[in-house]
Amino acid sequence: MKKTNILYWTFTSLFAFFMLGGAIPDIFSVQIAVEGFKRISMPPYLIPFLGVAKTLGVIAILIPGYSRIKEWAYAGLVFDLLGATWCIFSSGERGGNLIFMSVPLAAAFLSYGYYHRRLAYRRKPETSIAFNVAMQ
Repeated sequence: MKKTNILYWTFTSLFAFFMLGGAIPDIFSVQIAVEGFKRISMPPYLIPFLGVAKTLGVIAILIPGYSRIKEWAYAGLVFDLLGATWCIFSSGERGGNLIFMSVPLAAAFLSYGYYHRRLAYRRKPETSIAFNVAMQ
């Protein structure tokens, strides 16, 4: 369980770092975010909305508990990354941009996988007090 926890928090922290690193410039509509949106033919009025949504998603995956909200947050953040990857691909801004998009996506899938491993470990009947009492 200790190894699973360490890997979960490592990948989750990395994923949160990537997502929050992209959310902060979006919230404030920094010029580089606006230029990036223009290059991929996206409307700039979406930038602050996506920044706030990403920030809320990061908060949701970092706070312990609230498993249903955490599931939705993972889904939303992965949809954001997949949508951004598709927009980059479709706009012709390929190359290093597409390769870079694989890093946060990999961190997202690894974080999500280890999140479910942690849940499965907690739900094992062998670790339950009620199971141990019933088996005696």
